[in-house]
Amino acid sequence: MTAPPAPRPRRAPTAVPPRTTSTTGTTSTTAPPGTIPNPTDQGASMSPTPTPVPRFRPARRLAAASALALVGTLALASCASAPSDASSSGTTDAAASDFLPCIVSDQGGFDDQSFNQLGLEGVTDAAEALGTEHIDVQSETESDYAPNIASLVDQGCTTIVTMGYLLAAATKDAAAANPDIHFIMVDDNTIAADNVKGVVWDTSQAGFLVGYAAADYTTTGKVGTYGGAQIPPVTLYMDGFARGVEYHNAQKGTDVQVIGWNPDTQEGQFTGNFSDINAAKVLSQGILEQGVDVIVPVGGPIYKGAAQAIRESSTPVALVGVDTDMYLSDPDYDDIWFSSIARDMPKSISEVIQAAAAGDFSNEEYVGTLENGGVLMSPFHDFESKVAPTLQGELDDIQAGIIAGTIPIETPSAP
Repeated sequence: MTAPPAPRPRRAPTAVPPRTTSTTGTTSTTAPPGTIPNPTDQGASMSPTPTPVPRFRPARRLAAASALALVGTLALASCASAPSDASSSGTTDAAASDFLPCIVSDQGGFDDQSFNQLGLEGVTDAAEALGTEHIDVQSETESDYAPNIASLVDQGCTTIVTMGYLLAAATKDAAAANPDIHFIMVDDNTIAADNVKGVVWDTSQAGFLVGYAAADYTTTGKVGTYGGAQIPPVTLYMDGFARGVEYHNAQKGTDVQVIGWNPDTQEGQFTGNFSDINAAKVLSQGILEQGVDVIVPVGGPIYKGAAQAIRESSTPVALVGVDTDMYLSDPDYDDIWFSSIARDMPKSISEVIQAAAAGDFSNEEYVGTLENGGVLMSPFHDFESKVAPTLQGELDDIQAGIIAGTIPIETPSAP
């Protein structure tokens, strides 16, 4: 464990190169519950010296999604010990040391109703619990990562959450240059440094359950999946889903095909980024045209492209969400949400931040699993009456087997 960092003087923010849309360097405060969200400004240009403005959390729909999806105790267990909640003395210490939690997004923005927004919730939850401000910086392209992290360092951030595998290189460099700052690296555990904690989830486990359920539900014998980018945190979802379909075929004698991804060759279809909704729509249409009636887009907001393709389809198609219970996160598509491959992002990120504020930061990675409640298959919701009445019992048995290790999931991307 390392002691909390010494107070850092707040310096003038470093200007980040201008881009089309940005919320770079906005100083944030936690909004009272029920405050109307202040969505990302998609048309504002960035001034060299950002003006501090409040960033309000979205109405607590995503938090509710996480709470419902992750039913029961969500103990933050890890490969070592779980970070403890900050005590009252820790809160006092945080204020006294000018503790400032910050976050930089991956592509897709903080209003993606998924990955980045869940990360921001974790930071704002922690800031509210600690009685401090937070700063969030939004990335539009990969070239924003390093300067965005640098801007947070310059503003005196004491703990910085970097959202996504693609930020690993920039995080590693920043951590080496700033050993007194704690970094929480989401979706990557490859950085070996005293001041970097990897926070990852074995989503293949929940994906396996959803794949089995999709294979049991399909009437066409074809299900599909694709990703935003071919990186381990994305293909991990896809591997789990495909392996679950394979398990159903083996157990039930079915021959359900997976379109869009081959877990053996690690070849499949990707949009190339996490923000091009139109590309996701076109890719989804191509998959649906092959007879797929359950589809899993993996990559934050790209699910919207799949949803649009389903709306325009002449046949019924079910949509699977990722990261959180999307039935609760985006009610516009409640009639087509089959289930979701969920993970406990707000809770885990918030607890790691609060532990850092209490002087209990550790560089030992956190891995969310079915066993510790870090990942979960969300309820069927409106599809409850459409699936076989015996399916839930089968899923319960499979989950027990995965936890016990008697049902292995083959994937090169496992954390």
